[in-house]
Amino acid sequence: MNKKQLLKLGVPADCVTSAVVGIQAAARDNQWRGSKAKKVISSILAAPEKHLSDHYFGEFAREVIEDHEFVRPEPVAYRTWGADGIDEQSRQQMQQACQLPNAVGAALMPDAHVGYGLPIGGVLALDNAVCPYAVGVDIACRMKLSVLDMPAESLDNLEMFHVFRKALEEGTVFGTGKAHAQRQEHAVMDADWTVTRVTRERKDTAWNQLGTSGSGNHFVEFGRLTLDEPELGLDAGEYVALMSHSGSRGAGHAVCSTYSTIAEQKLPKRFDDLRRLSWLYLDTEEGQEYWAAMNLMGDYAAANHDVIHRLVSSLCGAQIIAGVENHHNFAWKETHDGRDVIVHRKGATPAGEGVFGVIPGSMASPAYVVRGKGNPESLCSASHGAGRVMSRKAARDKYRFKAVKNDLEKKGVHILSAGADEVPGVYKNIDDVMREQADLVETIARFDPKIVKMCDDGSRAED
Repeated sequence: MNKKQLLKLGVPADCVTSAVVGIQAAARDNQWRGSKAKKVISSILAAPEKHLSDHYFGEFAREVIEDHEFVRPEPVAYRTWGADGIDEQSRQQMQQACQLPNAVGAALMPDAHVGYGLPIGGVLALDNAVCPYAVGVDIACRMKLSVLDMPAESLDNLEMFHVFRKALEEGTVFGTGKAHAQRQEHAVMDADWTVTRVTRERKDTAWNQLGTSGSGNHFVEFGRLTLDEPELGLDAGEYVALMSHSGSRGAGHAVCSTYSTIAEQKLPKRFDDLRRLSWLYLDTEEGQEYWAAMNLMGDYAAANHDVIHRLVSSLCGAQIIAGVENHHNFAWKETHDGRDVIVHRKGATPAGEGVFGVIPGSMASPAYVVRGKGNPESLCSASHGAGRVMSRKAARDKYRFKAVKNDLEKKGVHILSAGADEVPGVYKNIDDVMREQADLVETIARFDPKIVKMCDDGSRAED
């Protein structure tokens, strides 16, 4: 019997494979004909509990019972921060994620906007499962801020401007698939890249791209850091700081693509409407592989920033004297309400009590160094930025980058390269976003961009 015949007979879609396996094994051993198979399958559908010990159809009977007993659980509840500024489609994506059968907690941050599967700004806790698209395409995208031993006044010096510009232009490379002309060195390349086939096959790509910045909303920029009180081992005052935003580049994208496809193939048919949120159980081989690959991509993304900051600071003759960095687009094993869970933060920043983070605005608005308050309602999370209010296409239709660039230059912000899809007008007001999450983080420093470099080739990365 084929799939169509089995479905017509009343076999649940999720049970077809085990029915076919049983029929083929029984036919091979007993030389069955189709009429016998139809009779046996019908009897199992009528009373599956009587066939659990059957050598050929025990698994099929068990799956039929599970299908009969299945009731989709009620979606988990979640709290939203900054609700007035969040679009309906993002809300719908979050509500759908809360329908996952293994979901145990969720939250939506004030920078939320539409993503793939889980919205950007979505936080989702699962029981013993990891969802590749709830982590994101750009695994371990992160922020890094380094404070340099240079006088803050150098940011206003014309001669030093050319030094800063050269450091940004020569210290990293922007664009999809772009790589350094010469491979950079870092201990992460000595890690075990054979943990999965995809990481093994992408090691050369990763090495070539080590120290590069990608596309979309990724950036590297110099700016003025203001500390009103002593923090980060520094006195109160103004400092030159280097800030970057990027992730695991092509290797991370390949890991997401590979394991999201595997997860989709394993998704029970009854959850077909949740396909973009397909998950892998951590006690399976595939789940363990993805977990190992994801964590390797986390180490690689951190190394990527480390190389960028090393190269750029060296090119401007500076030493790094302090810094803060943090992931988003990642999953962590954490304990909440006394329960071990997997917390996915897609475009959301860890904000456990005392945990430092960096939350940027736009190319012309402040970023803030923050300390988490450990709010359990947000699963100890905060926003990862200001959040978009406009699609990239709409932005390119509305804005002319040259005009925006000239206007920003008059205001003291120099844009070396970028695109119209990343101008300030496409983002929410960062100060509004920070007010909305005052119960999640406290601000300890302000970073004002002065010299900014982004990709200008029109390519796109997930936020």
